[in-house]
Amino acid sequence: MTPVSSKQYTDDVSLLVVLIDTNPLFWSSSAVPLSFSKFLSQVISFLNSILLLNQLNQVMVIATGLNSCGYVYDSSSGSTNHRVETLLQKLEEFVVKDEELNKDDSADEIGSSLLSGSLSMALCYIQRVFRSGSLHPQPRILCMHGSQDGPGQYVAIMNSIFSAQRSMVPIDSCVIGSQHSAFLQQASYITGGVYLKPQQLDGLFQYLTTVFATDLHSRSFLQLPKPTGVDFRASCFCHKNTIDMGYICSVCLSIFCKHHKKCSTCGSAFGQPQTSVPTSSQKRKALNLN
Repeated sequence: MTPVSSKQYTDDVSLLVVLIDTNPLFWSSSAVPLSFSKFLSQVISFLNSILLLNQLNQVMVIATGLNSCGYVYDSSSGSTNHRVETLLQKLEEFVVKDEELNKDDSADEIGSSLLSGSLSMALCYIQRVFRSGSLHPQPRILCMHGSQDGPGQYVAIMNSIFSAQRSMVPIDSCVIGSQHSAFLQQASYITGGVYLKPQQLDGLFQYLTTVFATDLHSRSFLQLPKPTGVDFRASCFCHKNTIDMGYICSVCLSIFCKHHKKCSTCGSAFGQPQTSVPTSSQKRKALNLN
């Protein structure tokens, strides 16, 4: 990974990587007050506004499906006259392929989107831009997520969050589902991004332009929304449940909700019961947040 000290940024030029949740199980739910087509039309208007703010701004769109992730639009390549048509076409092709993978019953049993994969792809794309020259746009990631958190992705998502923190890449979160996302709360808090759950999805475009359209340099002069609370609870490795207290493996730091004689992750044998510790407190201590 490129050392942080070697990066030079421009103040008002942004590289925005947008992660769009295309999970059909979420969008077909009756609890979602906004259709996917209306949601997409507001997102496209927001992307156009980002590109109009500065001719050097760049936008990358990554689709987050139920079984896969994929790059669907890159503003740095192709003609701007067919921007909307290109995005819609690539997005439609991705959704079809993702539904075909769903027939193999490879999806998460609780129907969560592959957020860990899209975050990894976003960071890889940003690193590729970092290596393209000495002067870089200010990078940030915007997660437009609606599906519930997948506990099985906990480790991969946390690895992506810490990688983004080390690379100074803020992760903004716009939660469009009915419930808050503990993963995205932690992602925005740790990386210095903005976490927002819009109250009225019909006015989503207004939320996007007033909160998430601002570049990183301008954010120091604005009072952006701050989360009232962050859920630092972890997910156990045995049942994938969110827990307040758990047992920690002293070798690989795997978390379990119950005592085990042997660690299922690294295979270490426990001669005596592991110590039960509050997972959220341990995480805060490791991050020097106390």
